[in-house]
Amino acid sequence: MTRIGSAFLPVRDPAAAAAWFERAFDLGRQSVDEWSAVLVDADGGRLTLLGPASGVKAQPGLPWATHNLVVDDLDAVHARLDGEGQPVTELTGDPGVCRFFTVPDLDGNLLLVVDR
Repeated sequence: MTRIGSAFLPVRDPAAAAAWFERAFDLGRQSVDEWSAVLVDADGGRLTLLGPASGVKAQPGLPWATHNLVVDDLDAVHARLDGEGQPVTELTGDPGVCRFFTVPDLDGNLLLVVDR
């Protein structure tokens, strides 16, 4: 069986972006340097944040979600981010299939946050 190794996002400052993702989604920090930051979830899934020094050609501010972030308590994460002043969309979706919302990260990349 094939496994997806990492999702990638372009960012302006890997350290600042990593700190935001750690706080916003309770991800662990595997590494951070001037080129990139690698964050891990509880199951070993990775999110790689690529800064300008990495040579990535994509610019931060992607208007579509490159991946989704599955959270244990969608309502709580939505309420917390909303309370912090993040521009979250309203919760939507079918409770029998998938509920979700979107929110931009610090660099304007659209993130899709889902309950499954």
